Amino acid sequence: MSRPLLFLDVDGPLNPYAAKPERRPPGCTTIRATVRPGRPLRVWLNPDHGPALLALGYELCWATTWMAEANRWIAPVLGLPELPYVDFGRGLPAERPDGVHWKTEAIVGYARGRPFAWVDDEQRPADTLYVRAHHPGAALLHHVDPRIGLREPDFTALAEFRASLPHDA
Repeated sequence: MSRPLLFLDVDGPLNPYAAKPERRPPGCTTIRATVRPGRPLRVWLNPDHGPALLALGYELCWATTWMAEANRWIAPVLGLPELPYVDFGRGLPAERPDGVHWKTEAIVGYARGRPFAWVDDEQRPADTLYVRAHHPGAALLHHVDPRIGLREPDFTALAEFRASLPHDA
């Protein structure tokens, strides 16, 4: 059996975009990413997050509006290899009447029953209910505060979930 998946959102968990604009979070470096026409985006990234994510024992996968662009702008700063990504296509970002986040169905489909953890700053209770109803494998939906991004307690929660899975999962 393959390793469990770890779906990574960029804005919020890796880029604490909601931090005070004049105060870069500790450990972060600033990049300016030209992802779309117009002004470049200011992105704060902590280079220590890459090795910490790799050490968790998951198969990493982008689950972000950045999609393939995360490999161009985010992965090199974090020291991550090129990662697969969930292609949200035209579903990005489409509001659902049931309150489920627009990423959730695509993430469950991508996982195909494999155990997964998903770090994001926009998950809601409806997402947990959707995953429970539509995903047969173990899943952890882990909310990250977009004002501070991933911190040690988040890595601990991810490691504990990974440890709770069968050894060959």
